[in-house]
Amino acid sequence: MERKWQEITVGFVSLGCPKNVVDSERMLAEIAQAGFPITAETDNADVVVVNTCGFIAPAEAESLEAIQHAVDRKLGGAVKKVIVAGCLSERLGPKLLEKVEGVDALVGLNQRDNIAKIIKNIFSYGPNGRGEDSYPGQSLPQVSDRILDDRCRLLITPRHWAYLRISEGCNHRCSFCTIPSIRGRFRSKPMELVIAEAEELVSAGAVELNVIAQDVTFYGHDLKIQIGLPALLREFEKIDALAWLRLMYLYPAGIDNELIETIAGSEKIVHYLDIPIQHVNTKILESMRRPDTKHKLRRLIENLRRAMPDIILRTTLIVGFPGETDRQFEDLMNFVKWARFDALGCFKFYPESGTPAAELPGQIPDEVKQQRLDELMIAQQKIAFAGNRDRMGEKFTCLVDSVDSEGLGRGRYYGQAPDIDSICIIKHCQAEPGQFIEVKVIGTQDYDLLVEQI
Repeated sequence: MERKWQEITVGFVSLGCPKNVVDSERMLAEIAQAGFPITAETDNADVVVVNTCGFIAPAEAESLEAIQHAVDRKLGGAVKKVIVAGCLSERLGPKLLEKVEGVDALVGLNQRDNIAKIIKNIFSYGPNGRGEDSYPGQSLPQVSDRILDDRCRLLITPRHWAYLRISEGCNHRCSFCTIPSIRGRFRSKPMELVIAEAEELVSAGAVELNVIAQDVTFYGHDLKIQIGLPALLREFEKIDALAWLRLMYLYPAGIDNELIETIAGSEKIVHYLDIPIQHVNTKILESMRRPDTKHKLRRLIENLRRAMPDIILRTTLIVGFPGETDRQFEDLMNFVKWARFDALGCFKFYPESGTPAAELPGQIPDEVKQQRLDELMIAQQKIAFAGNRDRMGEKFTCLVDSVDSEGLGRGRYYGQAPDIDSICIIKHCQAEPGQFIEVKVIGTQDYDLLVEQI
């Protein structure tokens, strides 16, 4: 007799980067289509799925904490089954079961679309879902060369914006990074599949698409498409209802004049680029196995600002890389003060197991890393706050993300990416989420802008 799957509730925990968000949305769609009710009450769901991140130590710790919490709820009788999916499953494999006992199934990245079948399987072992064969089941084949189809997603973002993944994996071999070992080599989605997904998202109400990949600039290289990313971007111009297209995670060495001209001449691509440079000292960059130099990075920023004077630049940096001297850190600080990035994220170096950088000599004490991180972020805070003050009285278009019962809205202008950047706080907002409105900056609140509708 077929089990009544509609009686089994599923709670879902999504951790990590926007690429993980896309995977979570695909799994949620599969779960819903199989008839399982999805509940926000993860502490009391019959099944809890934890889609994990395993990029760096803090992400791994957060994932393990979420898994342990779900297992504790299971031991207390509130939850029946716990499934672990995503990057940490891929990275640790069966070793994850030694870190947290009580997990019922491990799901690798390539088994994402089989999540509903896996849930059914763990409820098919004996009267309580366990039999002599006893899970945990392990769906952990090696990462394949195929590219998954991300269409048909149950969005966990607001319906008016979404992430659009154009590739998977990475061919770069940065000495500090675990991503290639987790997600495999770089694979571009066929252009027609990318556009079909974009059209699906836009037809469902998205007016903003945020293009993501491990390296957006590398799109099409494996498909032998000349000027792959510019060619793809021109196709987006044909989607009438798409208003904003945002590019995130651009490898600096992949930004050439053709791409700059394409962005500058577009009616849909916002003048915002997320370009993780990691460092600027040439010796450190060499040790990181990055092809950039301080001179190249400086010239890139100058070229971008010359072509688009209104461009907003976000970057990511690493401090405390093995061998980083006080002088090399000072080199980084001086560059940040010169570049005046609009937004900046900074991480302490973590010696991730299996990466070449973990074995390098000259590992930096954690207290020195923290001191450098604090110093850099204080400098960036001054830059960001000064930039906000310079915007006083400025008028621009704002996309409304939410409005509370008292009419206080939250939205973003083109220079604010969702979930990672500051926001516009809209007083007496008279618009609905997903609408564009004209606003004027009337104040600041830390990193956020206070605006009024005009």
